[in-house]
Amino acid sequence: MSREFPIGLTPPDWLVRNLRPQHAPVNRAALVRAAVAMALPLAAGLAAGEPAYGALAAMGALSGVIGDTADAYRMRLLNIAVPQLFGAVGITLGTLVHGHGWLAVATVTGVALVSGMISTIGAVASVSGLLLLLNSVVGAGLAMPGEWWAAPLLMTGGGLLVLALALLAWPLRSGVPERAAVADTYRTVAGLLAACGSPRVGEYEDVRHAVTQSLNQSYDLVLGHRARQHGRSPEPTRLLAQLNAITPVMEAAPAAHLSGGRLPPEVPEAARHLARAVETGRTGPLGLRLPLPTTETARAVDHALRHAADVVTAPDVDPRGIDDRLGRPAALGVRAARAARNVALSAASWRYGLRLALCIGLAQVLVSIIPVPRSYWVALTVTFVMKPDFGSVFSRALLRALGTVAGLVVAAAVLAEVPRGWWDVPVMLLLAPLIPLLTPRGYGYQTAAITPVILLLSDVLNRQGTALLLPRLVDSLMGCTIALVAGYLLWPESWHTRVGDRLADAVADTARYVEAAFGAPGAEPGAPAARARMRRRLYRDLSVIRTEFQRALTEPPPTGRRAAAWWPLVVAVERIVDATTAARVRVKHGAPPPSPAEVGQITLQLRELAEGVREAETLQSVRTDLTGPSGSVLEPVRQEVATARAIASPHT
Repeated sequence: MSREFPIGLTPPDWLVRNLRPQHAPVNRAALVRAAVAMALPLAAGLAAGEPAYGALAAMGALSGVIGDTADAYRMRLLNIAVPQLFGAVGITLGTLVHGHGWLAVATVTGVALVSGMISTIGAVASVSGLLLLLNSVVGAGLAMPGEWWAAPLLMTGGGLLVLALALLAWPLRSGVPERAAVADTYRTVAGLLAACGSPRVGEYEDVRHAVTQSLNQSYDLVLGHRARQHGRSPEPTRLLAQLNAITPVMEAAPAAHLSGGRLPPEVPEAARHLARAVETGRTGPLGLRLPLPTTETARAVDHALRHAADVVTAPDVDPRGIDDRLGRPAALGVRAARAARNVALSAASWRYGLRLALCIGLAQVLVSIIPVPRSYWVALTVTFVMKPDFGSVFSRALLRALGTVAGLVVAAAVLAEVPRGWWDVPVMLLLAPLIPLLTPRGYGYQTAAITPVILLLSDVLNRQGTALLLPRLVDSLMGCTIALVAGYLLWPESWHTRVGDRLADAVADTARYVEAAFGAPGAEPGAPAARARMRRRLYRDLSVIRTEFQRALTEPPPTGRRAAAWWPLVVAVERIVDATTAARVRVKHGAPPPSPAEVGQITLQLRELAEGVREAETLQSVRTDLTGPSGSVLEPVRQEVATARAIASPHT
């Protein structure tokens, strides 16, 4: 039953997008781990007569529960263990400067700069930077029981308890999550083949985006294992070969889609059959029932599926014969040095680090000048909200405020009605599983789940009862205000630097991809492995850009309106890449290659488009003069480039 809003009271689209819960499966094992990992330290502390120590260990377990999101065991090891080390450094620094006035302000602000900069490296680094800053804020603002080393030891121990529980089944299920991820990629590719030629607007693009995300996840999981084993372990070698084998099917899909006709149902069913073989580890002939191909596009799809079937069902895989589509991971030390150098020289990392440091510095100065109960909550709120890689700053500030109010309702009932002591243990058993249950639904839901847990643990440390509730609300609202003003409104160009520059880079990379696919004037086409790596990076970058745009759509005008205006250009660039891939597939299967002059004309137009996107705050339509022989394989590419350059009129 739909609800009608009175005229003039219909909520805006950006607000509806923010409040709509996301759908996600329930991870029952994570719920059990959260309950045990957070209740057990409390029980141990009570049994030892040191409930404050138990609360500190439970706080450490909370950070581990938040990071317990990966399916593969090796990724769990990284997602939980590495951030715990940074968290230990953070709580140590905070504890050492606690009560030292402006030294504490300067130290936490400096930590915020480092935290923001390293957060730009990747997902694990982002969580590590978050814990580094969070724990330093807590240590600087809250008196810790025991010696200076007790808090980092207890909190790290709580986080490692979550890791130990998460790794219990590793000996029995090693490699299973990775194999399931590869099989899921095959299923999403089957959905892509089923969507080829679909008359529904955007259906193919949406499925292709899902394929890119699935392939990214699978490669990350398999290559994470391979970085340790250096290609000597047979299971990751087989999985990598299977991922590489599905890539030609993905390459053939754009050609099939652009041909305009739907593929026979036997084609996507064959891909699903391959997914089942990957999941079960089946070897030997599969007996695919594929129709006889009659066109060059159909031959490309048929050849790619049969090649994938040969790889999937091969009894042995020689690692020396694997075409390395993404490049073999460098040694850990080399990657760490490369990441550190990139962060130090990146304008984006400095911009975000300074932006976060400004907000944290203002919060610390404010609570140093004005007596604010539980003052560290102001900086904690700023830290959580100022995570643009986790979502829109505006949206997170809004959802943080709403989630805090909802969580305080639960906390009020717990603190008012439940006696402190052993009753805290069953209460934690009930509250802790709500964190992994509600976190996938959205940031506001996560905040509502975490708030009563944090307040319960804080009460164990401070024994202030319901007196914690109002300060928590006031401090959260103050933190949200600081983040909105100093981290959002004062940086109006942040939308363009975050999205526009990335889109311009993607357009320039697309020009290089066209050259690599067909050769620049006077040059030969690039090697197949190099083209494959370039295409994979390009699709990954476009996937990130699409995600950034979707986040921007949750922000109010003018950012949300500007994102909506630029969205068609994102889709147009994706179609240019698809059309280029389709043209390359057609040439591979017998179509005449394009002339160097035609390739040069298209790449010139793309580079001009990239410069325009980089310099413009609003879209401007541009007249193009793209001509070429009728029937050329690049004719669809020319059409998509012309569409991209004339896709929008000026916006304000």
